[in-house]
This record gives sequence, C-alpha cells and structure tokens, in this order.
Amino acid sequence: MTLTSDMLVDRRRLRRQLTFWRVASVLILVLALIGAVIASGQLGKPTGRSHIARMSIEGLISGRQETLDLLREIEKSQASAVILRIDSGGGTTSGSEALHNAVKALAAKKPVVAVIDGIGASGAYMTALGAERIVANGSALVGSIGVIAQVPNVSKLLETLGVKVEAVRSTPLKAMPSGVEPTTPEARAALEATVADTYRWFRDLVGARRNLQNDALNAVADGRVFTGRQALGLKLIDELGGEKEAIAWLEREKNVTRDLGVVDYKPKSQRGSLPALGSLHQAARLLGLPVPEVVDEAAYRLLGPKALEGLVSVWQMPTE
Repeated sequence: MTLTSDMLVDRRRLRRQLTFWRVASVLILVLALIGAVIASGQLGKPTGRSHIARMSIEGLISGRQETLDLLREIEKSQASAVILRIDSGGGTTSGSEALHNAVKALAAKKPVVAVIDGIGASGAYMTALGAERIVANGSALVGSIGVIAQVPNVSKLLETLGVKVEAVRSTPLKAMPSGVEPTTPEARAALEATVADTYRWFRDLVGARRNLQNDALNAVADGRVFTGRQALGLKLIDELGGEKEAIAWLEREKNVTRDLGVVDYKPKSQRGSLPALGSLHQAARLLGLPVPEVVDEAAYRLLGPKALEGLVSVWQMPTE
C-alpha cells in the first residue's frame, strides 16, 4: 500500500507527540525518584499536617527497639491521636512491659485507642492496657491474664540415647531448670516464685487500669481468654467494634476531626515497598533506567497510585 503525503505528515506528527510524552514521562519519573531519595527515611513521618496515626502490634511481642522507637516517633509527630491495632497472642514478659510503658507514655501526650482485631492476649492485652480506651471485635480473643514459664525436659531422651550432660555450677540454682537434666525441687520452687511475682504485678496492673477489684478481678485473672463480647461485660474492654468506633470516640470525646485522615506508621524495616510501586518499576524498566530493589514510599506519596498508573499507560501507548 502506498502512503500518501497526508498520511506521512500525520505519521511524523504522531511520532513527535510520542517523543514529547516520552521526554515528559522521563522528567516526571526522574523527579519522583529524586523526591524519593530526598524524602528517604521520612515515611510514617507526615510533616506539617494533623492526622490520626495508625500503628500495628502483631505477632510475638519481644520489646524490639524499633517498635519502641516508632512509638516515640509518633509522640513527636503531628498526629492528633493514635489508633493501636493489636493482633497478638503475647510474648515475653519484659518485652510486653516495655511496650505497655511506651504506649502509656504516648497516651499521656496524645489520645490512644487500642483496637483488638483478632487476638489481644497475655502480653498483647498488657500492651492494650497502656491505651486510654480499648475497643475489640465481638469475636476477638481477649485476656489470658497470667504468666507461664516452660522448659522442655529431654533428660529421659538423652538417657535413652546414652548421653549425659555434666555441669559445673557456681550455685545449685544457676541455669536451672536446664532441660537436659531433671529439675530439682529447689529449682522448681525458685521458678514458681518468679512466676508468682510477675503474675501479681500483671494482675495488679489489670486491676488498676480497668478499675477491677476482689471477685471482679479474680474472675478475669485466672489465665483464660474471653471473646470480645464476654470481655465487655467483664470490663476488660470499653466498647465492641473496630477502627470506625475508635475514630467515632476520638471525635466525640477528644474533639479529633475524623476528616484528618489515618496515616500508617511502620518500623523502618517494613518501609519502602508498596504494590502500586510495581508500576513505577515497570516504567523505569521501559525507560531503560536502573531499578532499585526497594523504591522509597515517598515516590508513591508524591505522585499517588493514579498518577503512577497513568505514567505507565503513557509508555504503553501503541507506537505503530
């Protein structure tokens, strides 16, 4: 087929337009990447605008320093209030106590609502006690107020295998129970005393924070878990619901405007990667630019998901 002069002119015009959009897209992408570098380390630290901070406590609670640092970061931020989403079965006693103290310190500066999504038991419930208000899903598991120390004892297995572990101790209770030899009565008594002391502290903490005494406290502090509905009647929580109810309370009781928006705060080790940034990676590959393994979330915040998708769609335009 022979091309007419008009068709040739139109084809050249289309190529010029495509060249323009390609150059413009390159500039936009470069600016986004520069912005990402400049804003590196600023995720979870919105600047200049009030908002509601959201932080999640999930999995084993160990009192990790980056979690404690994040709570302090929120304390210094522009957040007007904090929603602490909890889904954890607990963790170490010392780690849970450290987290409780950090949440309590934050609650002294900003309104904090703990929202128990799935499970808030043992050390996770201890953490929730640091908040000013506790909200839980009706089917969530709440409580497990107690302390346990477990040491697997494989001494019989070692004996069957003909293995004997010998130990030289400075005192009879050093490193006992060990798990590789039978636990002596003295070692068991010492461990029981430690568990009892920690349990008394935990129990008293629940009583003080939830205003429970005598029979009411005994009823909830025997180590069992309760559903959210049961926990409400036992005064372990303040309200059934989730984040919606938490924000409604903040608006009603703390004059926090719900229109502020909720911003997620994450530890530094969890920052950087977002699903929508796959589009940015794809655009960079189409441009022939090097693609970092993790692009800072700042680029996402600068352009937004719609803009990123639009950028890619420009580069996916047919060229013929």
